[in-house]
Amino acid sequence: MKNTNAAEIRYFSGYIRNYKKLCGELGVSPSLSRAERENEILKNAYARWGTDMTSHIYGMFAIGLWDSELNKLFVFRDQVGQKQMFYTVCGGELIYSGDINEIAADPRVEKRLNLRMLQQYLFYGYPIGAETFYEGVYKLQPGRYIEWDGSEARIVRYWKPEFEPDRSKTLDEYADELKSVVEEILSEESGDSEVPYKESFLSGGVDSSYLLAASDARAANTVGYEEAGFDESEQARHTAEVLGKGFNKKIITAQEFFDRIPTVIDKMGQPLGDASAVAFSIGCAAVKEHADVVYSGEGIDEFFGGYNAHRRELPKEWTYLTCSHIMSEEVVKSLMKDYDETVRAVEPVAQIWSEVQDSEPLAQKLTVDISLWLEGDIYLNTDRTSTACGIELHTPFSDLRLFNAAKKIPAEYLLTDEQNKYAFRKAAASRLPDEVAFRKKVGFPVPVRKWLSDERFTRVIGDRLLGDTSKKFFDQDVLGDMWRRYLDGEALLWNRIYAVYAFIVWYDLKF
Repeated sequence: MKNTNAAEIRYFSGYIRNYKKLCGELGVSPSLSRAERENEILKNAYARWGTDMTSHIYGMFAIGLWDSELNKLFVFRDQVGQKQMFYTVCGGELIYSGDINEIAADPRVEKRLNLRMLQQYLFYGYPIGAETFYEGVYKLQPGRYIEWDGSEARIVRYWKPEFEPDRSKTLDEYADELKSVVEEILSEESGDSEVPYKESFLSGGVDSSYLLAASDARAANTVGYEEAGFDESEQARHTAEVLGKGFNKKIITAQEFFDRIPTVIDKMGQPLGDASAVAFSIGCAAVKEHADVVYSGEGIDEFFGGYNAHRRELPKEWTYLTCSHIMSEEVVKSLMKDYDETVRAVEPVAQIWSEVQDSEPLAQKLTVDISLWLEGDIYLNTDRTSTACGIELHTPFSDLRLFNAAKKIPAEYLLTDEQNKYAFRKAAASRLPDEVAFRKKVGFPVPVRKWLSDERFTRVIGDRLLGDTSKKFFDQDVLGDMWRRYLDGEALLWNRIYAVYAFIVWYDLKF
């Protein structure tokens, strides 16, 4: 065992879910305040297990730890990337933070736009992989830590998602196992006396419904819209009533959505083409009026095969480029003024894809989505927006123990003719009516595809899309034609328009 006093916790963002068990194992008093308790757990865990401490912590974390005996700094990010962590080396120092805005604002850092990331962003719709929108500033990817000795930042990968299907068990046996794991995780959540009151986000889907049913959340929160076809709030209300939980609904208007975009993008720190981040931010602000801790159901679709992209058969010569990409390379090439032929869309995925070629097709896709999409889009959104609103967001279904259960389930128990993530639905049916547990996925739709063409906003949006900033980066004829085609009725172009708009808003804020 190392000397406990050799470890100094210099940074911690997150939540240690299994703290009671760790307090017992590490001789830490559970009666300490949360901040003191977490500090002692991390120091003692490092003293006992060294850098393998991460395999003993269940929850979400970004950690900076100084070892005075080794004269080294260690920076950790949790296995699936629920918490953000960015870094750069400048003037012989490792500068790191979970908020990329802090690094960009550091006077030691020369702020320069990374055009490589802009090109990848236009293809995927989110900042994918280890690079960021700032040259020389990198994202510590999930399941990795930095070992800094004062001269070199060595990146160590300590975990990766590996699926190991086991066909020795039946579907019902796996459903029972999932129920047990969910109960274990949520019993730890409910046992935290320092946060006795919690609420939960709720859509019309099975993930958030199961979380609400099995947790100690007292009330559910959802957002809704006046536009037909986008509003799941009545389904959510019905679920909350069936479960005997309180219910709060926030109606989001188009004006409120567009007014919120600059604030969200500013706090996010990087552009994100996922419009649901703005709706989520508005939802967090509404929750903050009556709760400080809220549950959210992220992780299930990526662990259990929840997207329709997971069931599509790919030609053998193709690479699965995550479940979300919004422009082809040809479109990006036509749109960008300074297109770089050496920056290929496949680049962030290539190494992961090569590692999973011996796996089953579903496992291949899930590995890519967990490694890139889940952390690059979903957790970027939920972590930064909730933090900016003063909300502590807990995502129990992202717990590593649930992945460890999911990785053994054969594909035929997850994707059936009628359902995605079927084994998880079977487990959820122990707590939910069948109509909820087996309801088809709707997602988190936002009417922005309609709002962008609302005449109240088209002039402002058009002026931004084709303004001075846009002229630095985009071919105005190509972008103008895309904008006109969208306004003329090609609604599917909305995500391209929104992604470009989000980038321009971000650039104007940061440069």
